[in-house]
Order: sequence, then structure tokens, then C-alpha cells
Amino acid sequence: MLAKTPDPLDVMVGAKIRIFRIERGMSQSELAGKIGVAFQQVQKYEKGINRVGTSRLSRIAAVLGISVGDLFEAAGEKPANLKSPFRLLAERDALRVLTAFSRTSDPRVRRAIAHLVETIADLRPAAKSSAARSAVVKRLAPRRSKAGT
Repeated sequence: MLAKTPDPLDVMVGAKIRIFRIERGMSQSELAGKIGVAFQQVQKYEKGINRVGTSRLSRIAAVLGISVGDLFEAAGEKPANLKSPFRLLAERDALRVLTAFSRTSDPRVRRAIAHLVETIADLRPAAKSSAARSAVVKRLAPRRSKAGT
């Protein structure tokens, strides 16, 4: 018997659910509790393994504060919010970072990359001196040395 592969539309909708959920700072458990399912079910929705029924899709959209259509529209179909994660994917450098990140399989390295990018992004423009950069490097250096042992 052949393994069933997820439908590409289910995968796309699941990915959008995940992006909107993360953008709102919500965990899978929080979303699951608000829509009345186990967090494992949310995981399956987000991976496209399980299809999301229409009533559940409507509840998910309501909890995330979006329309059901937002889960189906391609990034370029309407004027995008400038802070939308889909809008960011249109930027060449953002796509390069994401593509390189996807080639990284070690979860610790992935977390370190995310932390590094967040730290750099949170630096104030006036604080972007070499001293500020040195402080960031010093903060990250102990973690890097632990990973090497």
C-alpha cells in the first residue's frame, strides 16, 4: 500500500495557519485550546497531514483575527500589510536567509540563528557601534563554545 501524501492545498493552508499563529505569539497549545482540539491536531493541520474542516477553519481564522480567505490567498493577490510575513518573503535577502536556514538541520543551530537575527534586529541604530556588536558576540560566544564540545 502506498503512503498517502498531503494535498498541496492542505499543506499551504497549514503553513499559513502556522505563520499567522506564530506572528501573533500564540503556541500550538493555546490555539488548540481556543478551537477545542489537542495540540497534536494543530500540528497535523499545520503540516497538512490532516485537512481542516470548514467550521474548524472558520474558528481558527476567528481566533487568529483573520478572514478564512487570508488562509488561501497567495501573497501577491492583494495589497499586503508591510509587516506581513508573506510580504517579507518577496524580499530577496529575506528569502536567502530563509533558504539557508532551511538547509540547517540541527535544532540548536536553528535556535542560535534565530536568536542572532533577533538580537541584531533589536539593536538601536545609535548602539550599532563596534562596542555593541562586541557585546552581542560575547553573549553568543559561550553558547557557541558549548555546541562545539
